[in-house]
Amino acid sequence: MIAARLAQIAITTVALSFIFFMLIGLMPGDPIDLAIAGDPRLTAEDAARLRALHGLDQPLLSRYFAWAAAVLSGNPGFSRLFAQPVAALIGPALLSTLTLLGFALGIAVVLGTALGVLAALRPRAAPAVQTLALLAQSVPGFWLGIMLIVVFAVWLGWLPAGGAEGGWRALILPVATLAFANLAGYARHAASAMAGALHDPWIRSARARGASESRIAWRHAFPNAAVPVITLIGLDAGALVSGAVITEALFARPGMGKLIFDAIMGNDSNLALLALLVVAVVTMLGSLGADLAQRALDPRIR
Repeated sequence: MIAARLAQIAITTVALSFIFFMLIGLMPGDPIDLAIAGDPRLTAEDAARLRALHGLDQPLLSRYFAWAAAVLSGNPGFSRLFAQPVAALIGPALLSTLTLLGFALGIAVVLGTALGVLAALRPRAAPAVQTLALLAQSVPGFWLGIMLIVVFAVWLGWLPAGGAEGGWRALILPVATLAFANLAGYARHAASAMAGALHDPWIRSARARGASESRIAWRHAFPNAAVPVITLIGLDAGALVSGAVITEALFARPGMGKLIFDAIMGNDSNLALLALLVVAVVTMLGSLGADLAQRALDPRIR
């Protein structure tokens, strides 16, 4: 199963690389046009020579195969925008985003799932959990981030307002922003799944055998209720890697979302292509991890 999924991920990555390359290649303008706009001294002959030097005078399909061969040989090229090797830029950005994502997703999953299970086990607590989930879903992430900066960085001075130099303290506000924004989905999925699992026939059988309510909830009901939550984790992992651009920009964190935005806006095709592919691979690996976790929890899937 794992070998087949890895082969599927490899084929999908190749297909996505072709689609991304073609879409970016069809965008108006190229790096040479930008160079001419930035330096009026460049002549038409200079532009033609530079296009030939970088292969931009070749058909788009030929350029794709040349780029793919270079990437497979370990040479994804240089970033025109940052004047650095593409791999040297993506590594730190991916590490920064995965650190932010790991803490934010972990807190959202644990807290959201706990609230959902509480709502299912204690119906009196359900309205409060639903209100909190609705609030988390309704509050815009950028507004929440600004409020956290105003309160904890400006008024109280407890935490840094942003950047990546403050160590773990610089992570607290962006992690809180992302975690609160994603808490609602886990609370609702966990509450719905847990409520359904508590009405399954084997739950009644466990009660008839005299099992305690805590054992019934966590040993019998929760593994089944966790399956949709794990699915949501796999989907969120990829979405947050590329979609945290607003949070990263707000807190001045150099992550993948901001890197992709800068590369596309700056027409840096080498950087944009590889960054988009990395996000796609992370998404697919997250989905594979979620499927393996589901199979471990629910023998019926196996």
